[in-house]
Amino acid sequence: MAKKVLMVVTSADKMTDGHPTGLWLSEFAEPYTEFKQAGYEVTVASPRGGQAPIDERSVQNGELNQWPEAVEILKQTLPLSQVSASDYDAIFLPGGHGTMFDFPDSAELQALIRTFAESGKVVAAVCHGPAGLVNVRLSNGDPLVKGKRVTAFTDEEERAVKLDDKVPFMLETRLRELGAQFVAQPMWSDHVERDGNLITGQNPQSGISAAKAVIQALEQSR
Repeated sequence: MAKKVLMVVTSADKMTDGHPTGLWLSEFAEPYTEFKQAGYEVTVASPRGGQAPIDERSVQNGELNQWPEAVEILKQTLPLSQVSASDYDAIFLPGGHGTMFDFPDSAELQALIRTFAESGKVVAAVCHGPAGLVNVRLSNGDPLVKGKRVTAFTDEEERAVKLDDKVPFMLETRLRELGAQFVAQPMWSDHVERDGNLITGQNPQSGISAAKAVIQALEQSR
């Protein structure tokens, strides 16, 4: 029986000041490719469904041609309202700055992630994808990330790309405020943290490693 992975991408194509944003393509395409090569079934959903916006800065070097299958599947994502955690073995949240604007406020995403976590299933996110974790609370009221070892796009990296004044909050700071044990490596390091079934990657350089960690976790659970 093939493992099933739910990948959730952003629907947000603009930041608060109208600055264009969206999904960072490699953070979706590289893990998507890893999962498919592992023989997994992959479903792609987003808060609104339909076509997912791709951040134009992530496709300036021919990436659209590099991953044609991944690009095609992003044209018709399922709305989160139509997916059930019980159908999947893992959830994976790719980043892109768009996630900072729609993931934290999505009650449907929070409910899905809580169900995955409390069912002992794999919850994974990379770069800005952990924005989807910040408002998730477990049934006991605790933040999902409290006491957990995690990583994400660091405050230093945010300042380096000069978007720290365009995001609603700094992701590393917020995760620390929630009680997470945030682990940062030097900027642009390929870096993944795994705490039980919670897997997080630091930046776009960490997408493949995060996907491999998910595959390892799923194979261990066979």
